[in-house]
Amino acid sequence: MVDKPQWLIREDAGTSVLVALALRQLLGIRAPEDLPALRGLDVRRPDAEDVDDALEKQWREYWDMTVEPRAHRSGVPLDLVDGYDTLVALPTTGAEELRDAIIPHAQTVLHFAQRAHNRYVDSVSSSGGAYRAYASAIAEFEREIGRRAHSFELNVQVLPFAQRGIWWIGSLSVAVTDGLRRDVVAFDAAMRPVIAELA
Repeated sequence: MVDKPQWLIREDAGTSVLVALALRQLLGIRAPEDLPALRGLDVRRPDAEDVDDALEKQWREYWDMTVEPRAHRSGVPLDLVDGYDTLVALPTTGAEELRDAIIPHAQTVLHFAQRAHNRYVDSVSSSGGAYRAYASAIAEFEREIGRRAHSFELNVQVLPFAQRGIWWIGSLSVAVTDGLRRDVVAFDAAMRPVIAELA
């Protein structure tokens, strides 16, 4: 008997991901270039000094470890950052500028991230049907190509971006705007190319 293909989709509005994106916005980091700003959080003034390359590089490494920690392991031990509970751990060496830059933002960022995460949890418990949304997109993909989807894994972060859409944020991770996630028809259509790439 041949094993049936399996897919594993994890959906969340991860507090640690929200913290990382809030820090990106408050520090004025532009990478990843295609990701929009978060709603409900100040955007760094356009006339502010440019972020130096070292800070942006350190944030990018922290972002990769936050989004897909198994694929982006630190070569040195990690240490929790004061004020962020267990949500931010940075390498003990090589992230000094980032550590210094984010400490003053802890209270603002944690408050924002917790509120955004709670809104997501409330929307999921009131709507339900997360499994059905993905099953429908996979079934449509299978009908279109005439075969079963291969086994795959996908992480979906549902985030309060100011712009509606879906973006790859890792090799097995996408970010989707919360408004798009609530629109069943549009979300189904947006997920098909993602599933096609993995399955």
